Amino acid sequence: MNALPENALVDACRALIGAAHVLTAPGDTAPYLIDQRRRFTGNALAVLRPGDTDEVAGLVRLCVQHRVAIVPQGGNTGLVLGSVPDSSGNAVVLSLNRLNRIRAVDIVNNTMTAEAGCILQTIQESAAGHGRLFPLSLAAQGTCTIGGNLSTNAGGTGVLRYGNTRDLCLGLEVVTAQGEIFSSLRGLRKDNTGYDLRGLFIGAEGTLGIITAAVLKLFPQPKATVTALAALRTPQQALTLLTMAQDRCGAALTAFELMSDACLQLVRRHFPASQMPFSEPHAQYVLLELSDSESEAHAQALLQQVLADALQAALVDDAVVAGSLTQSLSLWALREQISDAQAREGKNIKHDVSLPISRIGDFINTTDALLQQRFPGCRMVTFGHLGDGNLHYNVAAPIDVDDNDFVASQSAINLIVHDSVDRHGGSISAEHGIGVLKREELRRYKSPLELQLMRNIKQALDPLNLMNPGKVL
Repeated sequence: MNALPENALVDACRALIGAAHVLTAPGDTAPYLIDQRRRFTGNALAVLRPGDTDEVAGLVRLCVQHRVAIVPQGGNTGLVLGSVPDSSGNAVVLSLNRLNRIRAVDIVNNTMTAEAGCILQTIQESAAGHGRLFPLSLAAQGTCTIGGNLSTNAGGTGVLRYGNTRDLCLGLEVVTAQGEIFSSLRGLRKDNTGYDLRGLFIGAEGTLGIITAAVLKLFPQPKATVTALAALRTPQQALTLLTMAQDRCGAALTAFELMSDACLQLVRRHFPASQMPFSEPHAQYVLLELSDSESEAHAQALLQQVLADALQAALVDDAVVAGSLTQSLSLWALREQISDAQAREGKNIKHDVSLPISRIGDFINTTDALLQQRFPGCRMVTFGHLGDGNLHYNVAAPIDVDDNDFVASQSAINLIVHDSVDRHGGSISAEHGIGVLKREELRRYKSPLELQLMRNIKQALDPLNLMNPGKVL
């Protein structure tokens, strides 16, 4: 592949942010053009790496002047092609990874002001260094950025207690589609002075403007965290256990993760060093975690009592409570290794859906049956954040079917799954976003009025359609 040709925009960008931060050579741009699952590679006029908000604004103004589209990018860990350009080569990728400074930590206000390119794990560690907790936690936390988390309204394992990324943000700094800088970095928990402009940009996937910084909520560090794994027979039993745990533990219940046996079978196969706490397999598992403000002894007693009552009621078949940090990490590893185990097993068809919590059991039973009827022997790799209704309802090929042949049926499988989600009152995207992969499906499940209102907002804020065009709408 030959290097992309020079043009006036590229020269102007070099003059603004320095030639070292304007990438055009194929070897330099390649990591920015391929999606996280390595199934699609786009093309770009250049990759721009600004170092601060003023440079972002200047680059946007240049792109407006030259009528060149912009694809904002953080850690590029998304799963719906929202952070990579199309194949035309007419857009620029604007990488935020040099905007990686933590600007301020306010212990009294329990806030942190961080730039969009800060790695999520860095934010977690910085908060811990100040004796505070930033509770957003997800598998990609070592590489994803807070700007990307905000742009997709990421969820993760702590939503049950702390909410989505939207709930953890008190203010934003945004470069608009015209290259102006909008800021609400005041750290206010109450500000009832008109439309929620901050909320417009969260979850918009970079289609309305470019998030460059945010004020994030911090929380006191819990005195103790206790983890347990329970074995059950059905998702309905898991829902009953969830209600019991919430009634007994209240806000101390910070995680409630459902995993099917198919998930742990994959982990056993591809991570043989993983320690399985039960000698016999079970149909379903729930990973519970309590974050206690009193003591470890209090948390242990509370969780053990909940599980003892569940065992006595025949709601749970077996359970184990971690007695140390090492054991807790071992239990969490079973959950966190599922996605990697799926990737090692081969291609699969992923679904990130949300449902009313009370209908999750019916959805799983109904949809499993529909898929087995149409694709006998397909394997259901179902896991997710049961406490907030978010399922990763993934479908893998039958043992004797080539996964490439199976993935060719993706459209038919998506239709079965998403129609079932819709019938059960759910959403086809819980935390991954829409991007390109779900854009056409959005038209099937959103009402014409909802779509028109979204288009009106897009037209008002980005009339030239330069902000991540072709994504979401």
